[in-house]
Amino acid sequence: MVQLTIDESRCKGCGLCVRACPKKILELAKNKLNEKGYHPAQMMDQAACVACASCARTCPDAVITIEKE
Repeated sequence: MVQLTIDESRCKGCGLCVRACPKKILELAKNKLNEKGYHPAQMMDQAACVACASCARTCPDAVITIEKE
């Protein structure tokens, strides 16, 4: 099982992780703003994540963590 976590409070909504995801299961939250006023990234389908870590490597602020059990 894969657990992808996004620290939404630190995410600046740049969208680099969304573009990097080969499964296209990340998107920027349209109806949510974090404390900084950005639309944070969010996972749409946790079960589809293959833990490739493309999103985590691409994130300039290191707000994404991936854990495999």
